[in-house]
Amino acid sequence: MGLDASGSNCSANIGPLQPGLYYYQYVATMADRSRVAFRNADTPVEVTSHPDWNTLFIPGPEVAWMDDVPAGGGSVAELTYRSPVTQSEQSLAVWTPPGYTTKAAKALPVLYLLSDQGQSFREWLELGRARQILDNLAANGDLSSMVVVMADAGDADAAAELLDGIVPAVKSAYNVSSKVKQTAIAGIGRGASQALEVAAAEPGVFGSVGSFSGYLSDSTAVTASLARKINAKTDLLRFYVGNTLDQNYNGTYEAMTALQQAGVRLEFDGVHPETGGVWDTWRENLRDFASRAFKPSVKDHGLSEGHSPLTEPYTAPAAGSITTPSIDENGMVTFETGTQWADAKDVVLWGDWAPNGQWFRIPLTKEGDRWRATIGPIDGYYYWRYEVNGVGFHDPQDTTNVVNVESQLFVPGGTRTPLLADAAADETGELATLNYSGAFGASKLKVWTPVDYDANRAEPYPVLYLYHGFGQNYAAWTEIGRASQILDNLYAQGKIKPMVVVMPGYSGAPFDIWNELSGNVMPLVKSQYNVSDDPAKRAMAGLSWGGFLTHGTLVNHPGQFGYFGMFSPPFTAATLDPSTPGGQTAIATTKSVTLFAGDVDTGAVNAINGIESSMSANGIPVAKTVVPGPHGFDVWWQGLIDFLPRLF
Repeated sequence: MGLDASGSNCSANIGPLQPGLYYYQYVATMADRSRVAFRNADTPVEVTSHPDWNTLFIPGPEVAWMDDVPAGGGSVAELTYRSPVTQSEQSLAVWTPPGYTTKAAKALPVLYLLSDQGQSFREWLELGRARQILDNLAANGDLSSMVVVMADAGDADAAAELLDGIVPAVKSAYNVSSKVKQTAIAGIGRGASQALEVAAAEPGVFGSVGSFSGYLSDSTAVTASLARKINAKTDLLRFYVGNTLDQNYNGTYEAMTALQQAGVRLEFDGVHPETGGVWDTWRENLRDFASRAFKPSVKDHGLSEGHSPLTEPYTAPAAGSITTPSIDENGMVTFETGTQWADAKDVVLWGDWAPNGQWFRIPLTKEGDRWRATIGPIDGYYYWRYEVNGVGFHDPQDTTNVVNVESQLFVPGGTRTPLLADAAADETGELATLNYSGAFGASKLKVWTPVDYDANRAEPYPVLYLYHGFGQNYAAWTEIGRASQILDNLYAQGKIKPMVVVMPGYSGAPFDIWNELSGNVMPLVKSQYNVSDDPAKRAMAGLSWGGFLTHGTLVNHPGQFGYFGMFSPPFTAATLDPSTPGGQTAIATTKSVTLFAGDVDTGAVNAINGIESSMSANGIPVAKTVVPGPHGFDVWWQGLIDFLPRLF
């Protein structure tokens, strides 16, 4: 996300965020486009292997399984041992269950968790929330009483590090079992590969094995003879993987295929549909695997709920082969530039995929002379642009939306504002562009008419004049705001009256639009379309600065419109005075006012609260809505959807 300057600081709003654990860092882009990463100096270092990262946990019922237990959880301690590989002191972390004591008569089962390359063993606790996951499983009776060891087996000789260093150190310090059926191992990425390869090379050491985004370095090493030994000694072998963004997606497929072809019995948790090779996936993997280890009574050996089979490897679109953006059947979207920015220092994808329409900046990766990124899964409508060395660019391949720098992206499926989808051809109205000369010089406007518009209808059509915001243009409502699709769909569903919708433009930040509207726009529209002159059959609305202009028209030019819509006006300047003739006219002729804003857009919320108070005090019907969201089109198209059915 981009942070905005605020005095000597920079700040940004995001949210509301879904409950969960988030990790993030700050990045300053310098004048030469170099980047400096840093963390909030006021927070403790919480990620050992990434000291520039910050963490943020947002509690909620959805993530109670990885929240702190109120009381009576297990304990975590670090253990130092001498590595037989590096001949140096190494450390690991050990979780012991509530009530654990080394003096217990019965040794406990033990689960070893291995880290991925680039991680530290502490990441299991810092980002994996292993302590909280294990505490909650234990408190709910879903965990066998066990000791859990979090370690890094390194790169040099993982088998020796594990079997000659880590395991003996743990057995020496803790009362853990040496029985195969009571010894388990799992890992992430490289750690998963190490777990699989040690379990295959040494059948009879680990009775339960878990692979989180894992792979096999040599998929041909497991023979039919070895497979029989693995099956005889292994109670549980379960694979886990994220979606196609998981860098070991294909590695997991290849490992499972090789083992199954050799005759190894294994289980698969399924492809996680929402996340790739990240801690959001691995935390769920740990929760599932730990609850299964040392429990032969578990009957469900298939996919977790909502997960999908892994039937084939993933092949990304070849460089230069796609017309960006490329959408696959799972809602994963690949963006790729041409070669025009081959010499750029950085290319960033800007889009409204953050919560409630806020904007994320996603760095693209350079591949040859092109830049590429894949995001997802997403569904519904989004708008986006490229930033090249900090300068905004329109998608060069987008020839449909050419007035604004942003391009449109509609991903089928899901429930994200279906009214933004294209209507069927026989339900699509006409969208025309008119040219004229007005107060702002050579100008254009858009006009939408319903699919059954009749220029010769005896009764003239009601008309809505719909304005854009500061810095936008006459095409913003159609190219970004999907106004024509919203109108088509609402009309097809019988939710709005037949009407003509006019979307004029303006430049700068005028404080009064009436002379331009009454002197140029309205006469032009009247000459071209069968629209009513009756103020009760006319409406005016606008977003942001257009909402400000709409409010000013209501107060300063009363009696011209019967309906008003104001979406996120930044502030108000006019005041309705009921003691004046103009104020009395506004009160008598205004049928309704619709107000809409996003909750993090505090200036707009304050403005519509003030307007509501003024209108309600004078008996003017008001509908005010505040929804989660920023000062952006995710809020404004909701406002338009809410406003249109109230008209006429």
